[in-house]
Parts: sequence; C-alpha cells; structure tokens
Amino acid sequence: MIKELYNYRELLKNNVKKEVRGKYKGSFLGILWSFVNPLLSALIYAIVFPFILKTTQENYLTFLVVGIIPWNIFTTTIMQGTTCILMNAGIIKKVYFPREILPISIATSGLVNFLISFIVIFLFVIFSGIGISYNILFLPLVILAQYLLSLGIIFITSAVDVYIRDAEYIINFFINMLFYATPIVYNSTMFPANVRWILELNPMTQIITCYRDILLYKTAPPFQDLFLLLLLSMILVYLGHKIFKKLEKRFAEEL
Repeated sequence: MIKELYNYRELLKNNVKKEVRGKYKGSFLGILWSFVNPLLSALIYAIVFPFILKTTQENYLTFLVVGIIPWNIFTTTIMQGTTCILMNAGIIKKVYFPREILPISIATSGLVNFLISFIVIFLFVIFSGIGISYNILFLPLVILAQYLLSLGIIFITSAVDVYIRDAEYIINFFINMLFYATPIVYNSTMFPANVRWILELNPMTQIITCYRDILLYKTAPPFQDLFLLLLLSMILVYLGHKIFKKLEKRFAEEL
C-alpha cells in the first residue's frame, strides 16, 4: 500500500488540496467557515446547556470549544469518507488508481482543517486566562490517534457503503446518538464511577478527555490511556484496510 501511495503521491496530494479548497468553494467566507461553524455551535450550547445541566464547569465556553471542534472534524470526516467511493464512481470505473487514496484524502483534508481550527482553540485557551503549558507537546500524539481512528473507520464505512446504500444514513443516525454518549457538553465526572466506564468505551471520549487534560487542565494525559488509544487506532487502520481491500474487488461491478 505504501509503495502504491508513493507512486501515486501527486494524485493523493491533489486530492487533499481539492478536498480542502473545495469544501467552501464559492462561499463568501470560504475557509473561515472552519472557524465560524464550531464557534456558533459552541455559543448555542453555552447558552442552552448550563440551564439544562445546571453545570458549574469553570470556563464553560472554552470547555465546549475544546470538545466541539475535534468532534465536528471527526463527524465531518466520517460522513464525507463514508460516501467517497460512491461520489467518485465515474472515475473509479474508468481509471485505475489505488482506491484507498479516496478515504485517505478525506481523512488527511480533515486533519488539515483540524489544524487550521486549532487557532480558534488556542485563542480561547489564551484569552480565557488558562494559558498554555509544556504539556502541549502531547497534542501531536492525540491528533495522530484521532486521525488514525477516523481513517480506520472510513476504510470500512466507505467500502460497505458501496454494497449497502443505506449505510450512510445508518451511520449518520449512529453518530448523532454518539454525540450524547461523548462528554462534549458535559463532564464525564458528573456520572458515578460504576456508570462512567460505559462512556469510556467510546474512543472519542478518551480523545476529547486528552485534549482537555492538555489544554484546559495543563496536565499530561494518562500515558496508559494514550498508548492504548494509539494502539487501538493503528489496529483499526490495519483491519479497516484489510476489509477495504477485500471489498474493493467488486467496486466497479457494484457501482
């Protein structure tokens, strides 16, 4: 796979550029929507949820931004990645290229947008008075875990979507439900320990907790949790690619 990707590196690079530039092509604000969308979401939640949850979380708006931006990037990547094979059916039937370039392009363009969006997170962390500590050095590992997790998932979902056309709607529903099972608008410590472990089975719970440990609480994320998270993500990429290659054989026929 690595050899093929290297041989088609120009196609991969151009695909990533197309995804990054094309997302907001023709809109007035352009790439600024990468900042505006999560900010508007965070603002709405910051107004509504303190009344619903009766939260006493300090710096609640910053708390929300640190959770919502990674979540938005994750969900956008999954939804775009799930349909990437179907959306490129025409070129797949006409030209040979490593099909995995399509999901990799989606995951990588999501990573680029995420890194751009981190400007917003840093601004909130700085201007809220929290500041930045040397623990920020752990951020690349958490970002890598999220990237690999997203890639592993869309390797599977993009291939399955070719055979089961309802897959994207089922996944969209599942992701909407998963939002409430991820500590984005609330802190998982609100729940007793005998219930909290259920939330922690969700990898995005671990990822968002790591972001908050580093950026909000200025502490290092638990090394064991971070190691397991990276290991899980790498295993998912490996298994996801295996499934993708197995299902790839009939893509042209099904499309």
